[in-house]
Amino acid sequence: MTGVQTITVGPGDAGQRLDRWLRRMFPHLPQGRIEKMCRKGELRVDGGRVKANARLEPGQDVRIPPLPEPEPQQAVRKIRVTEADARFIRSCVLWEDEWIIALNKPPGLPVQGGSKLTRHVDALAEGLREGEGDKPRLVHRLDKDTSGLLLLAKTREAAAALTESFRHRNTRKIYWAAVAGVPAPRMGTIKYGLVKAPGHGAGGEGEKMICIHPDAVASTKDAKRATTDYAVLSPLAKRASWCALVPVTGRTHQLRAHMAELGHPIIGDGKYGGSGQENLGDGWGAQLGGELSRKLHLHARSLTLEHPFTKKQLSLTAPLPEHMARTWKEVGWAEEDVPEDPFAEEE
Repeated sequence: MTGVQTITVGPGDAGQRLDRWLRRMFPHLPQGRIEKMCRKGELRVDGGRVKANARLEPGQDVRIPPLPEPEPQQAVRKIRVTEADARFIRSCVLWEDEWIIALNKPPGLPVQGGSKLTRHVDALAEGLREGEGDKPRLVHRLDKDTSGLLLLAKTREAAAALTESFRHRNTRKIYWAAVAGVPAPRMGTIKYGLVKAPGHGAGGEGEKMICIHPDAVASTKDAKRATTDYAVLSPLAKRASWCALVPVTGRTHQLRAHMAELGHPIIGDGKYGGSGQENLGDGWGAQLGGELSRKLHLHARSLTLEHPFTKKQLSLTAPLPEHMARTWKEVGWAEEDVPEDPFAEEE
């Protein structure tokens, strides 16, 4: 057992989550132990209580309580990926340089693990490691069933810079979605706040988010403001439409919950009413028939940002996943018929 330690956060670790920062230094420390130390107030930052997902800033002092010594095999154990998994994650790479890797994440692949999840981007990123360099780090996330652009940083410095860009919204993310019905007006902004539904597990709502009227956000415990811009790119009569979505804020399930609240859930979204013939809003139910609506039709299509080191504008585009490309072909939507950024045209 170690004694109490106080470690000062260095400039290269700016913006990292506390739990990831700890696991990098103490690989044998389970996530559950970190969260328990936070709940009990044993783990403190600058003397104050803190949550496991808190973001660190340079110069902060982290008080770490006594920790168990790692078992000998734990001290040398290194996460391994199979050759097949390494080839798979490499096949997802759209673009990279010495600082950044951009993936086209396939639908169904979680970004991070959980109690029963061992195959996810964070683990597979070991297959992207170059020699004795660092394992690429996640700097943002996508839902498991959402496909598209996902950035990883090759160094701590790159991770800090990219995290800062996302936090201060210096990035431009555009998602493509197929939704039930046709939103009216054809272009608009959704400003409903979001709060996590009560309950968890098989008997509760789990990760589902509830929309809150903007006027009620301040008076609703744990509610957070959320803003989404949307534009209809192509309607399919009144049955469905191809929409571009921009998450101005980055809340859990924001796009899915916001579109469902409008009465136009994303096709294939069982959690938010997009997998049945009916929904609680005024839009048509999200079934397109057959196999088309069995998977979530939400794709992180493009991402634009200033490169943190070269300072040049970096614009990336991810091709549609197979199930969405099949839907687009089936209904006659063509990528070349719409602008990459319809909001810029309007502006």
